[in-house]
Amino acid sequence: MATAKTRQKIVASFLSLLGDKGWHGFEMADVAREAGVKLSVLRAEFPGKTACLRAFLSDVDQKVLDAIDPDMEGEPARERLFDVLMTRLDTLSPHKDAIRALRKAVQRDPQLALKINREAVTSQRWMLTAAGIPAAGPRAAVMSQALVVAFARVVDVWLDDKDPGLARTMSALARQLDEGEVWMGRLDRVSRFLKPFLSRARERGARQETPPPGTADAGDEAAAPSGASPNAA
Repeated sequence: MATAKTRQKIVASFLSLLGDKGWHGFEMADVAREAGVKLSVLRAEFPGKTACLRAFLSDVDQKVLDAIDPDMEGEPARERLFDVLMTRLDTLSPHKDAIRALRKAVQRDPQLALKINREAVTSQRWMLTAAGIPAAGPRAAVMSQALVVAFARVVDVWLDDKDPGLARTMSALARQLDEGEVWMGRLDRVSRFLKPFLSRARERGARQETPPPGTADAGDEAAAPSGASPNAA
């Protein structure tokens, strides 16, 4: 098993190659060469590019979780999430070239987009958790996926934001969170409206699946020969 330092060197080499050559512009052998490790070591730790990216995102998640501001605990959920996502962008700042290359690749490759989306959803679930927002259940799944889309839009602005204060980025993030609140409010209203209908449908289905008392016995008797008991051999 590789040491933590070797793993970090591999991920750093992957990010460097990603920024320089794009997602499809290099192979895993190039990562091994850049990191100065054997192919066998690389294979044991990172079977492919997605595994390298997963390790990178996990490290970013960890740094954001470590940086949670306890003074934000009493703030509204929206403000806590805003703070968490800005911290995430700060953590990503040294890797803008890699992020830019990844965004280009995802926009051109739908299959890659699906792979990356799964990793991004996991990260955004942790961002919700960091903001003190429940991240389990169907509603949280919708929120996590919506947050992936919203954050990607903010990243597009952030990549070209030359202002040290990131005014455009903060404005874009605020706008996306405002839109998210509106859509989640609509979703909650629809959910409350549909809940009694769905409950009745489930109850009706359960009644249809349960045969009336004695139905099975009557069917067995009908199928038995005349004058014989249903269990006759």
